Amino acid sequence: MITRGQKINDRYQIIRTIGEGGMANVYLAHDLILDRDVAVKILRGDLANDEKFVRRFQREAISASSLTHPNIVGMYDVGEDDGKYFIVMEYIEGKTLKNLIKKRGLLTLSEVIDIMLQLTSGIACAHDSYIIHRDIKPQNVLILDDGTVKITDFGIAMALNSNELTQTNSVMGSVHYLPPEQANGTGASIKSDIYSLGILMYELLTGKLPFKGENAVEIAIKQMKNPIPSICDDFPDIPQSIENIILKACAKNPKNRYENVMEMHNDLETALSKERADEKKWIYRYPEQDGEEKVNISRFKKNEEKRTDEKENKKEKKANKVLWITGILCVLAVVIGVTIMLFVPKMTTVPDVEVPDVAKMSVVNAEATLKKEGFEVATDVEEEYDAEIEAGFVIGTNPSVGRSVKKGTKITLVVSKGFEGIVVENYVGENIKSIQAALEEQGIVVLIEQKEFKTTDDQKEDIILEQDIKEGEKLKKGGTIVFQVSTLVTVYPDFVKEDWTYEGIEEFCAEHGISLSKTEKENDSVPEGTILEQSREAGSKVMSGVSLRITVSKKKPVVEKPKDDPKEDNKDGESTDPSTNKENDDEDSKKGV
Repeated sequence: MITRGQKINDRYQIIRTIGEGGMANVYLAHDLILDRDVAVKILRGDLANDEKFVRRFQREAISASSLTHPNIVGMYDVGEDDGKYFIVMEYIEGKTLKNLIKKRGLLTLSEVIDIMLQLTSGIACAHDSYIIHRDIKPQNVLILDDGTVKITDFGIAMALNSNELTQTNSVMGSVHYLPPEQANGTGASIKSDIYSLGILMYELLTGKLPFKGENAVEIAIKQMKNPIPSICDDFPDIPQSIENIILKACAKNPKNRYENVMEMHNDLETALSKERADEKKWIYRYPEQDGEEKVNISRFKKNEEKRTDEKENKKEKKANKVLWITGILCVLAVVIGVTIMLFVPKMTTVPDVEVPDVAKMSVVNAEATLKKEGFEVATDVEEEYDAEIEAGFVIGTNPSVGRSVKKGTKITLVVSKGFEGIVVENYVGENIKSIQAALEEQGIVVLIEQKEFKTTDDQKEDIILEQDIKEGEKLKKGGTIVFQVSTLVTVYPDFVKEDWTYEGIEEFCAEHGISLSKTEKENDSVPEGTILEQSREAGSKVMSGVSLRITVSKKKPVVEKPKDDPKEDNKDGESTDPSTNKENDDEDSKKGV
C-alpha cells in the first residue's frame, strides 16, 4: 500500500491519491530534487508480477517520453523501486473532459472547435512520432481552467512499426469510441485515432454517445454496422460543415476518412467560414460496407462452373450419392436423439430446490437447514469481512439465496470475519494532513475536494470544511471518504489605494510568476512614481503565467525658453533686455529726467 509521506526512488514523496485505474493508481507527489509537484503512476501490486502488464505499463512511458507538445501531458521519469513500477508525469490541476460533459451536457460550438483543434494538434504530434494513441476518449483528456487541453494515458499506445500490433491487442480501448477495424480485430492505424476523435466531437456537441447497447459486444457491432446519427437532424442550428467533419472522421470504411489528423485540423479551422456556409452534406466516395470481394468470388464461381468438364460432373454425381446416404443416416440419428431427449430426462430428472436463507445463523444451524432441504454442504467455507454480521456467523451462500438449483447440489457457506474498517468521526475543523495520514494508515481511501478562499478571508488553509460520510457511520477497509478542504487563493491587492511602490509590485509579480509591464502618465497632483492604475481588478484571483500592466505618475516636463526668442516688453512697456534698459536710462539723463 502506498501511504502519504512515502518516497518513491528516494525522490518522489507521496502527498495523496488523485486517481485509480484498472492497471495503475495515480498519486500527487513532490519531486524533492527539482522542488515541483508531479503525478506518479504506479502499477497495481497484483499486476506487478505479470510480465505482460509490466511491458504494457513501461510501453506507455517509452511511447509518450518522445512527445513534446503543449496539448500532451509531459513524461519526466520511469523506473522500478522495490518491485513498484512507476511513471512520473507532469501534474495537471484540472478536470477530465468527461467530468465537464457530465456537468455541462453539450458544449457550445466555439468551445467544441477550440477543444478539437487542440486535440488534433496533439494527436498529429504523436502520429508524426509514429505513435498511435488507440484509446482516445474524454476520460483521457484533461482540461485546465484556462481552457488548455492535455491528452494523457498512452497506456495502450503502440508504435506504428511495432511487431506487437497483433489481433489480440488491436481491440483494446473503450468500446464507445472504438473504430470498426479495431472492433473486428483487423488492427489500428492513424485513421483509428481519427475515428475516435470524431466520436468524441459528436459527444461534445450533443452531450451523448452515438452508439449505446446492453453490453460491449452490442455496441461494437453497431460501431461496425450502423451509420453515425445525423447531428443536424437533432440540432438544426449546427452548420452542415460541422456535421461533415464528423461524417468524414467516423466513416466505417477507413478509405472515406481523413488521410491524416492535420487534414481534420485544417477542416476544423475553416468550418465556420463564410465560404462554407452553404456546404452540402458529405457523400462517401467508397462503399461503407465493402461487398466487392463477395461479388468477385460469386462471379469467379460461375465462370468455374461453366468450365467444369464431364469428368468433374461424374465425380459430383458420385459425391451426391454419398451425401444422400449420409443424409438418411443423419435423419435417423436425429430421430433417435430426439426420442432420448424427450423421454429419458423425464425418468431421470432431479427436482429443482430453492436455496434457503441461512444468513445470521451459526454455521452448525445453517448446515442442518441446508441438509434438511436435500443439499450437500461443502466442508470448506468462504470468509468475508462484514460490517453487520458478527464474526463466525453466516453471511450467505454460494449459490446465493433464492436460486433454484438441483437437489443434492453442493452449497458453500460464506462466513463473516467480522468488521474490518473504522467508525467515522466528525473531522470538520481538523487539519486535513494529519487526518488523511491517519485514515490511509487504516486502509481508507481519502479524496479531497478543494474549496478556495482568498487571502483576505478569515480562514486557515488545509482545514476540513465538510465530509460526505456522517459521524458514527461505519466505513470498511478500502472504502472512500471525501473531504471538502479549504485552499488558499492569492488575490491581487489594491495597488492604488494601498500605496504600493512599483518595486514592491515587481517583487509580488516575480513571486507569483506574473509578467509585469509599466506605462507612465503625466500627473502633477501626486508625487512622481505614484501608482495610478492596475489592469487586473483588486481582489481577483492570482494565476501564474498572466500579464499585469501598471500605470505610474510622472511630472510634466519644464519647457525652457530658447535664447533667440523675440524680446518681450514688460508690464510697464519697458524692454526686458538689460542692455536696452541701460540705453533708456542714459537717454532719460540727457533730458534731465
